[in-house]
Amino acid sequence: MRYYSVPERLGVAGLGAAAAAFAYPSIVRVTGFGLPCPLRTLTGVPCPLCGMTTAATSLAAGRPDAALAANPFLYGLAVLVLAGAGLVAVRGLGLTGPPRPWPAAGRRPFSWVVAGLAAASWLYQLHRSDFF
Repeated sequence: MRYYSVPERLGVAGLGAAAAAFAYPSIVRVTGFGLPCPLRTLTGVPCPLCGMTTAATSLAAGRPDAALAANPFLYGLAVLVLAGAGLVAVRGLGLTGPPRPWPAAGRRPFSWVVAGLAAASWLYQLHRSDFF
C-alpha cells in the first residue's frame, strides 16, 4: 500500500475542490440549490472561510479581481494545492522517495501559522461584512 503525505492528500483534495469550483455554478443554476455558510445562517456572523466558494468560482470563471474581493486567502490555498499536486506528480513519476514523517517540533509552528491565517481570514470577513 502506498503512503501519501499530508501535503499530497491536501493537494489531491484541493484539485477536487478546484474541479467543484468549475461545476458548482452550473449545478446551482440547474437545481437552484446553493450551499450556505452554516455559521452565518445560524448566527449572522461570517466564518473564516466565508467567501471561499465565491472566490473559487470567480477564479474558475476567469475573474481574479472578484475572487480577490471575496476572499484573498484563496490565492494562498491555490499555491498550496498546486504544490501538493506537483508533489503527487513527482512521486508518481518515481522522481522522489516516500515521504518521511514530520516531527512534532515542525508541526507545532505550522499549526500556529495555520491558526494565524484562519484568524486573519476571519478578521477580513468580519471587516468586509461591516461587523467592525
